[in-house]
Amino acid sequence: MAIGFALLSISPLKEKEVYEKLNTITEIVEVHPLFGEFDILVKIECRDIDEIGSIVISKIRSTNGVMDTKTLIGTKSLSG
Repeated sequence: MAIGFALLSISPLKEKEVYEKLNTITEIVEVHPLFGEFDILVKIECRDIDEIGSIVISKIRSTNGVMDTKTLIGTKSLSG
C-alpha cells in the first residue's frame, strides 16, 4: 500500500464545497482544513504510487475550486 499527502490551495469561498467533495473520494482517508500557505491537507491511501498520481490528477485537481496541489509520497524506509 502506498500513502501520499496532498497540500491544496483552494479558490476563496470554495473551501467548504471542496472539503465536502474530497470527503466523498474513497482513496482519501483524511481531510484537514488548514490556516497558512495551503488550505487543505489530504491523506491518500492506494495500491501504489502511480495510483496516487492518478487520484491527484483525475479526482483532486479536477475538483471545482482546487487551484494548486503539492503532493508528497510517504515512505517506510526509516521504520526499520
